[in-house]
Amino acid sequence: MSGVSLQCGDCGALLKSVEEAQQHAELTSHSNFSESTEPVLNLVCSSCGKPCRSKTESDLHTKRTGHTEFSDKTSESVKPINLESPSSTTPTPMDVDSQEMVVPEVDKALLQELQGMGFSTARATRALHCSGSSSLEGAVNWIVEHENDADIDQMPMVPASSKNDPPKPSLTEEEKKMKLLELRERARKKKEEEEKRAEREKEKERIRIGKELLEAKRIEEDNERKRLIAFRKAEKEEEKKALEKIRKKLEEDKAERRRKLGLPPEDPAAAKPSEPVVEEKKSILPVKPITKAEQMRECLRSLKKNHKDEDARVKKAFQTLFTYAGNVVKNPDEEKFRKIRLTNQAFQDRVGGLKGGIEFLELCGFEKSEDGEFLFMPREKVDTAVLNSAGKELQSAIENPHFGVL
Repeated sequence: MSGVSLQCGDCGALLKSVEEAQQHAELTSHSNFSESTEPVLNLVCSSCGKPCRSKTESDLHTKRTGHTEFSDKTSESVKPINLESPSSTTPTPMDVDSQEMVVPEVDKALLQELQGMGFSTARATRALHCSGSSSLEGAVNWIVEHENDADIDQMPMVPASSKNDPPKPSLTEEEKKMKLLELRERARKKKEEEEKRAEREKEKERIRIGKELLEAKRIEEDNERKRLIAFRKAEKEEEKKALEKIRKKLEEDKAERRRKLGLPPEDPAAAKPSEPVVEEKKSILPVKPITKAEQMRECLRSLKKNHKDEDARVKKAFQTLFTYAGNVVKNPDEEKFRKIRLTNQAFQDRVGGLKGGIEFLELCGFEKSEDGEFLFMPREKVDTAVLNSAGKELQSAIENPHFGVL
């Protein structure tokens, strides 16, 4: 059974004759055609004038634009066709004309106006031809509707026999100007909407990039904080090891000094030397200065421990005691250097107010007066050896930063 139309197997277009199939093949290079029982219709959209050749095309047009009203201008009778081309022995005038393709004639004034709006010549010509060249608005609507077509910027071609004179414009000059302004305003608004949409997309991208940068910065700060904690922990470990090394060195030095002095090793459990040992040392005359020195050293250690949070005041007290002892050694006959008023405010601030300061002066040979107002050293009790020992212990306490720590 012969069909009533031809259908392109590559794009699905319906063609009503072999001639149309040949023209379609020349324009698109499609060659896969088959007979179809679906008739070629001529449905024209009542809103925009777009022609549709099948019910499928009209449904697609309705889906894209929302236009639902179509005028059926299909010819009353459609003759069945077959794929056999007409005999080439007796060519007709139509066969000759179909081989010559020309650019369709369109309204020159409308073409110039479309070109003035920024459309290319090919696009404007195709829009005027496909929309029927009836109005500027119809041409613009056609361009908006078909702006994604692959061949929209290709110059349309029609058989030379179908070239018709362009219809006269149906609008007056004033109406054309008003319509042109309206179309330009619509195009401007559409461009503004596209720019706003692009700006929103840029803002979204900027926000996304900002979030990614903030997250990367937070991760970097966390890593830096972890590295700093690990570094401080390592520093503390190193400091702890250094202090332990210093402590061991001080203990070794202390043990070495005791060994050189002929003293027994210090018992860690004992806070002070036992009384019999002290009495035994006092009973031996050559060891007396050494015993005094030990007592002075312990007195200075006690003073520093009692005031461990007042390093500056303790150091000033050591320097003041050193000055007292040095003045007596240098000027033993001068009574003013051997006499100290206990109520003197400067003395109280520097030495008297610290626990152990007056005790150290008493070990040097100073004695309290009967009225308790002075510390006084009699001339006959000035012992240069004891005072020199006191000076050495004070100098060691001042210069050794770890004195009294252990």
